Amino acid sequence: MKTTSTSLPGVVIIEPTVFRDSRGYFLEAYREKDYLSLLAPGLTFVQDNHSFSTRGVLRGLHMQTRKPQGKLVRVVRGEIFDVAVDVNPDSPEFGEWFGIILSDKNQMQLYIPPGYAHGFQVLSECADVEYKCTDYYDPGGESGLLWNDTEVGIQWPNAKPLLNEKDLELPHLADIARAHTG
Repeated sequence: MKTTSTSLPGVVIIEPTVFRDSRGYFLEAYREKDYLSLLAPGLTFVQDNHSFSTRGVLRGLHMQTRKPQGKLVRVVRGEIFDVAVDVNPDSPEFGEWFGIILSDKNQMQLYIPPGYAHGFQVLSECADVEYKCTDYYDPGGESGLLWNDTEVGIQWPNAKPLLNEKDLELPHLADIARAHTG
């Protein structure tokens, strides 16, 4: 397993060792003792999620305010543009984002620690995305960041994504900053 730091503190690209032959491939998608070193002390993965989406769908940018979740994201089928945004107003990287293509071909994973908003856009015909979370989903703490906030300036591959109504009503970065100081 190879890990690579990104421009955002704690956000790490993971490249598992993949054994390929004429039959296909084998990899360890998760081995606790190797992955726990990515987590802050006391954090473990407690929930696995699976999302299926079709081409052009954009999910996010989501976060939990009361029980922030770290996420280990991987694509089982298809290809996505995966994004993390620093939404901590006290962080020097507040409002900065990192994006990477994750796919069933490159087998890369992305670890996003608690305190970031997360979202992805499907680039293939469809995509199955699995991610481990460091805390349980809390409906009352559900929040996020508007996908096309110009202050953040994410360069999404498809400028006209398919979104649900809830994601269209997420706050702007300035709203997150105001809520923090207010």
